[in-house]
Amino acid sequence: MTMRGASTILLATAVAAAATLAAEAGAAARPAQLGPVKSYLLEHTRPLTAFTRDFQAISDRYYARAKRDGFRPAALAKDATVRRDLLRAKQIWVRGNPLYERVEGIVAGTPSLAAYDVILDAGSSAAEDPASAVPFDLKLPNGKVLRKPGNLYNLTEGMLWGTLPKLVVGKADLDGDGKLEFGEVLPEPNALKAAVDAFVLYAGRLDRAARVWQPTSSDAFTSVVVMVPTMSEYFGQWKTSRFVLGDRASSEAFNVVSRLSDIGDILGGLRVIYAGIRPSIAGVDSAQAAQTKRDLDSLHAFVGKLRTQENAGRRFTPQQADILGRQAQERATAIAGQVTQAAARLKVKIAQ
Repeated sequence: MTMRGASTILLATAVAAAATLAAEAGAAARPAQLGPVKSYLLEHTRPLTAFTRDFQAISDRYYARAKRDGFRPAALAKDATVRRDLLRAKQIWVRGNPLYERVEGIVAGTPSLAAYDVILDAGSSAAEDPASAVPFDLKLPNGKVLRKPGNLYNLTEGMLWGTLPKLVVGKADLDGDGKLEFGEVLPEPNALKAAVDAFVLYAGRLDRAARVWQPTSSDAFTSVVVMVPTMSEYFGQWKTSRFVLGDRASSEAFNVVSRLSDIGDILGGLRVIYAGIRPSIAGVDSAQAAQTKRDLDSLHAFVGKLRTQENAGRRFTPQQADILGRQAQERATAIAGQVTQAAARLKVKIAQ
């Protein structure tokens, strides 16, 4: 080969390499599409505040009737309006539960919003675990104070269905069928009012924070990396709930709406977030961006299939719950690893 021919080849190679680098640089500069993520969040925080206000109307009426009757459980149990109101409160709670779960991935995974996840849905009581306890106390109308009593969804579930016996004052045949079944209880009126009032307060604050929030790539990547690999925790909660153990369950929460439903809702929200960051990832590795989407979709479908089976009457054993939890966790860990690598290539900071 002549010197001129070699130079021509080297020049052509350099030009091709430069073109490739330029193309990669241009692709890497593709911005994340996060407007839909904020819209999705607001589509849920608005009805979340409405749910808590509807809930409050019932708790206020329940408290007023209890006060009028001297807080006597027997009088409450005989009051047909009270029984109807408590059944209605349960219906409202069940409908309100997914409003938060569908955006938990955004809220819990975003540092500026994460405190609301602790308050509303994830924080423990100080008695259970001081390190992860909620940052608030509940002052009851009667002057008593519940110190860091746990998150508001779990508190209200425990009062309405009786899994927090200390916050229940008695039982009542709410549906009038002559039998006392799971959940037919009378919440302690002072505690229910205080918890629901706090629910209204903090749901409203979350909605206002969501309105001013300007999502960043760091927020979105962090949400996926932090929230996807939480499957073992969620499956562990499902394992100890009534959906697996039935009447043998002693857990205080996750006994009314299956944790499988919650997991599906959480993953659904994370898919919305991933759709927003996928263009950026595709800019540096289109094949990986597509693979991660397939993996996340597959994990969501995996959980959805389990939920369909449960709805059809299948009762999983604790051992099966462990196996399924490990399988879900392995998938989730791989997805988080892929997104972490993409973030590193894009120089996007993952907040920990």
